[in-house]
Amino acid sequence: MSRLRAATAVLIATVAVLAGCGGGAPAAPAGAQVVRVAAAADLKFALEEVAAVLAKADPPVRLQTTYGSSGTFFQQISNGAPFDVFLSADLSYPTRLAEAGRAAPDDVFAYAVGRLVVWVPNGSPVDVSKGLTALADPAVGKVAIANPEHAPYGRAAVAAMRSAGVYDRVESRLVLGENVAQAAEFAASGNAGASVIALSLALAPQLADRGRHEEVPLPSFPRLDQGGVVLAGTADRAAAVRLREFLTGEQGTAILKRYGFYLPGA
Repeated sequence: MSRLRAATAVLIATVAVLAGCGGGAPAAPAGAQVVRVAAAADLKFALEEVAAVLAKADPPVRLQTTYGSSGTFFQQISNGAPFDVFLSADLSYPTRLAEAGRAAPDDVFAYAVGRLVVWVPNGSPVDVSKGLTALADPAVGKVAIANPEHAPYGRAAVAAMRSAGVYDRVESRLVLGENVAQAAEFAASGNAGASVIALSLALAPQLADRGRHEEVPLPSFPRLDQGGVVLAGTADRAAAVRLREFLTGEQGTAILKRYGFYLPGA
């Protein structure tokens, strides 16, 4: 990945990272159950809707959410970071945490299947309807993806480009976001000509009006089965379980579907 790192290093820009550091959940009443959540960046906007609903539940649940890359959270939780629930962009990281004793195996759960898109900003001359093949043209310029070393969506983007036969022509132009939301912002802010990102971000109002996207065929990259886990030592297990049950229940899955996620088993 040395060429990828070099490409990232030349990007000198200050961007407003879509994922941010913390959640934007509305304040819940005093005495609300609190759940500390580490969430993959592709969940940013969907999980904000989940948080808004749970804040009005009886009893209310307040999510204290940090967004980032799944691999980074895996390392932090492995080293004892104090989270109650981890929502990953894959199933591997939650499963490995359970295997390492950071959670009970029965507390690992699947909640969604992620989808990948090519996204370009409005005004771009790129014919995004060509999908990944459009990225082979050097005129596209830099192409932003999440860092594949620790972001499942970054690994999926690399696999999809290899499957499409364009990776060798794009590799030297790749710029890496710390997570998939930062990769989206690189393109949205004009610091990259295109990005390969989560459909859930492309559908969010913050990006939907700023660009166009084309979905990457699912068979062209390893399936993004997204999973979570209620972690051992959670401060309020009952509240953490309520979040899990909401995400996998009727209301939660309806929100996830609105942001383009498929459901487990689909």
